[in-house]
Amino acid sequence: MRCWLAGRGRGSGCTATAAQRRRRLAGCRHQTTTPSMPWAEPGLRRKRSAAAPRRLVPRGFSMAAVFADLNVPGAPERKSLQSLLEAAAHLGYSTVAINHVIDFKEKKQEIVKPISPSELFPSLPIVQGKSKPIKIVTRLTLVVSDPSHCNVLRSTSTNIRLYDIIAVFPETEKLFHVACTNLDVDLICVNVTEKLPFYFRRSSVNMAIDRGVYFELLYTPAIKDSTMRRYTISNALSLMQICKRKNIIISSAAERPLELRGPYDVANLGLLFGLSESDAKAAISTNCRAVLLHGETRKTAFGVVYTKKTHRASEEEGVLPVRKKAKTEV
Repeated sequence: MRCWLAGRGRGSGCTATAAQRRRRLAGCRHQTTTPSMPWAEPGLRRKRSAAAPRRLVPRGFSMAAVFADLNVPGAPERKSLQSLLEAAAHLGYSTVAINHVIDFKEKKQEIVKPISPSELFPSLPIVQGKSKPIKIVTRLTLVVSDPSHCNVLRSTSTNIRLYDIIAVFPETEKLFHVACTNLDVDLICVNVTEKLPFYFRRSSVNMAIDRGVYFELLYTPAIKDSTMRRYTISNALSLMQICKRKNIIISSAAERPLELRGPYDVANLGLLFGLSESDAKAAISTNCRAVLLHGETRKTAFGVVYTKKTHRASEEEGVLPVRKKAKTEV
């Protein structure tokens, strides 16, 4: 091997021994490690600055995503509701729906006018990571156990139109079919606290999807009890097999701030329900926005009148009407 170091040319004819080659290679390694990069030395690692902690975001999520929880029960006490809103804003939810439930099994149930958020709270909490306050919308949920209860939705009540979201909780298979095919609602709630008394039909579910109606799953019962957790996962998986993970939202129905979970935790829980990563993200973000848009169209439009101009058969065939024909004969 010829020497290429110490200014010696190719034609010098100098050869190096094995010991000299080892010394030269050791010198090259020593020159690559400079005092300005102590972490490059063997055995040393570069330490991350404590002032810039790493924030872990699941794959497929964006830091600018807008998350929503469309089921926060309207508490009678304003302080408890205020604490729920503060906890939701701290977790990163930008939109929260205050839910007013009406169960027709109980007596003297009336649909009252929703209270505007400005009357309830003079100042709203700021969403964490954003400079905007949390947005509050109103929601009405009707628990129907008899076909006559559906007449309330078919009536032209002014109080119903004032709610941003209208949901229905059917307790029988027949009412579930009616809600999917006929009722003008935005959400259909799925029972997750007990075993379903019926099976989901693909025709009914597909009809609801074509109409833009979404299905709601709750995760709070899965936190409270192990039995409810089993029913929640089982009912959710049976629904996913029919709807193919379409038109699904996940809400909390939390009564206390400790029952709320962050958006990323809810998305990870959606994986147990049979959702993919993208569908789990949509269940707490884009699908919730689609529900709000569906509610706006429901409030502003009720139907379309289609008219078509046609010609009379008598004029097309060249036959005069009976009255004109009688006058001409006279």
